[in-house]
Amino acid sequence: MSARADRLTERLAGAGVDALLVTDLVNLRYLTGYTGSNGLALIAPSARAFITDFRYVEQAAEEVDASFERRRASVDLLEAVKGALPAGELRLGFEEAHVSVREYGRLRGLLPERVELIGVHGLIERLRAVKEPGEVAAIREATKLADAALEALIARGLVGKTESELALQLEFDMRRRGAEQTSFPPIVAGGGHGALPHASPREVEVRRGDLVVIDWGARLDGYCSDCTRTIAAGAASDHAREIYQLVLDAQLAGLDAVAPGASGREVDKVARGLIEAAGYGERFGHGLGHGVGLEVHEAPRLAQRSDAVLEPGNVVTVEPGVYLPGELGVRIEDLVVLTGRGREILTGLSKELTVSH
Repeated sequence: MSARADRLTERLAGAGVDALLVTDLVNLRYLTGYTGSNGLALIAPSARAFITDFRYVEQAAEEVDASFERRRASVDLLEAVKGALPAGELRLGFEEAHVSVREYGRLRGLLPERVELIGVHGLIERLRAVKEPGEVAAIREATKLADAALEALIARGLVGKTESELALQLEFDMRRRGAEQTSFPPIVAGGGHGALPHASPREVEVRRGDLVVIDWGARLDGYCSDCTRTIAAGAASDHAREIYQLVLDAQLAGLDAVAPGASGREVDKVARGLIEAAGYGERFGHGLGHGVGLEVHEAPRLAQRSDAVLEPGNVVTVEPGVYLPGELGVRIEDLVVLTGRGREILTGLSKELTVSH
């Protein structure tokens, strides 16, 4: 953890600040190791302080990296920031995406005039986008666990079970296999309901002949997996198979385009171009992919407006889809880690159209 804080302090001057107040709990975990629900950190080249309240003092003693001075706040964490500040004139950065207007006002009122508050954006998130080997290992294990849970679900059969029942079975199986929790509530959507990219499972049975979109992930040691497969509940129609093959071709092309130095926009364009050429461009309305780590959606993004440049250590999804309202949806998603030589697909499941009874 101390190495991560070291890398952050090296970037402070470039962001125009002398120190950074970290309040987002995910960023706090990344930098300090703390997993509690109330805490903050002050990080500067000459000082590192972690602040929490009475409830988490013992937890912080076990979890927070030893390079941080641990402080206990009496009631309000923001009130304790003043006592942890380095001396002299100070440009103090705060995470503008995670600090409300009210919190900013309180902070401004609590701090001395010598402190200038400066909003910063994405400073820690850009560090998180490049995974260390241990982080990749955790994501790989979460992916294996999730893969096994889906294979078991398919083997038990989909037809006649409700979307909600299948989602619950999937979640329970991942937890039984060791997941801390799911990365997000699983999506199970059959037939025309699959045309909703973020459909919520219903108390509606999967019918024979439906395509069923299943999007799920496991969280292990704090790190997420993310995968989507579209399964045929019994024999699929020729039209459904045609759409499936189109999405698969686009997904494979997108995977081939994932490489160090490629931009998120370029990779998205490769996969999207195939879907557009087939006349379904308007039915693929989301980005091709996103980063995955401590959060299931983080940097970098693979999308039409993404300026991100891929680099070794990035872990991203590649997930094109075609959604035909009232008829069907198809999405195929793999999790990929960028390496110095190209990329490694972490997802181990087949992408041929799987038929479940």
